[in-house]
Amino acid sequence: MTNDGDTMPLAHYLAQGGKLTSPENVPPRYRGELLRLMSSFVDSELAGSAGFADAINWAPGIKERIAASRITLEKADHAGRVLDLMEGFGTDKARYEQAHDWAARGPRDQQIGLRRQGGDMRLSVFHYPLTGWADAVVMNVLMGMATLHALDELARCSYQPLAEVLRDILPRERRHMELGVEGLEWIGASDEARASVAYWLPRVAETFGPTRSDRFERLKALGLRHSDNETLRQNWQAETGALLTRLKLN
Repeated sequence: MTNDGDTMPLAHYLAQGGKLTSPENVPPRYRGELLRLMSSFVDSELAGSAGFADAINWAPGIKERIAASRITLEKADHAGRVLDLMEGFGTDKARYEQAHDWAARGPRDQQIGLRRQGGDMRLSVFHYPLTGWADAVVMNVLMGMATLHALDELARCSYQPLAEVLRDILPRERRHMELGVEGLEWIGASDEARASVAYWLPRVAETFGPTRSDRFERLKALGLRHSDNETLRQNWQAETGALLTRLKLN
């Protein structure tokens, strides 16, 4: 899209729901914001997969081991699918995959907030360590619900190849969350589960970003975002609140 008399300006085109379909027709500012979104998703999925791998050996039974293995495998696969799109923008996929220690975690009691850590783009919640099966299940449920809200948002973005990949990924991420809920129902309203809920709730809430965000306005203008951070966070809080009330965990 250009600004000549026969073609709609790009900003207007995107504001009206227009889609871009390939790296060749993506302008520099849009490219930078798009790659940042994709990097955050890829890094979070790789870190989530690596961090959850330990849960396979914490699982109390074969069914739970299979569920943990499936989540670990599919999150890595999701990262690979979006990394394939990033290759079209010049990203070296093989080098990228080895660029960071995706299993690295900091102290349990650290307070990261919204700060990026360690040189990659993973969400801050993936710098906190898991401590056991119940803790992993709680984190998987709370973060899984947040992921569904975030992906539903990005699956409507103006870069059509990314939107299509995320729409394919969404059902599997929903199943990951559902497997977590099944595990949480089995664990029940234990003191350990309640302590994990209290630990993870504020840390997952931070993944939606600041209430007021100039970056959100930029992304909205480019058609890469639609609902603001606080709307997504409140929707997630209502959903998790209802689940935790049902399970007597809040």
